[in-house]
Amino acid sequence: MTDDRAQLIELIRDEAVFHGDFTLTSGKKASYYIDLRKLSLDHRAAPLIGRILLKLIDEFGPVDAVGGLTMGADPLANAVLHQGVAEGRTMNAFVVRKEPKDHGRGRQIEGAEVEGKRVVVLEDTSTTGGSPLKAIEALEKAGANVVAVCTIVDRATEAGPRIEAAGYPYRYAIGLEDLGLA
Repeated sequence: MTDDRAQLIELIRDEAVFHGDFTLTSGKKASYYIDLRKLSLDHRAAPLIGRILLKLIDEFGPVDAVGGLTMGADPLANAVLHQGVAEGRTMNAFVVRKEPKDHGRGRQIEGAEVEGKRVVVLEDTSTTGGSPLKAIEALEKAGANVVAVCTIVDRATEAGPRIEAAGYPYRYAIGLEDLGLA
């Protein structure tokens, strides 16, 4: 994982960290923005993300599916799914909508069936932990067994403690110090 992690850190530092005045999803202000969607949808970074997240997920034993709140988790779940297949693993992906659809089957969770399944919630960048907790609420309502939350970049704010206080292990691959932002 070390080479993959080092390559991903370099890509993030070089191409996905922007300096200026930004408002985060949480409404908080920041002097930098980490745009992981720019890389999670990039052919160079997606395989790295898949391998790195699989290593984090391995700590939690067999996992049936991965995913999280759309849109940040969508490319991460696909990266894990595809890398898992490349390694001979059977792990599916799901997407959690912010609200159930008001048409069709009215589903809030698309993709893999999660009822009775061991799942890991993914997130690209964590600030408050609100997105994974929202995904967890929908997943548990659907009967999933959420075993952990894994994220690529932790912003060293309240996300980890908040998720762990809610009863879920929280792991991240890259911290602000790795990106020279601490």
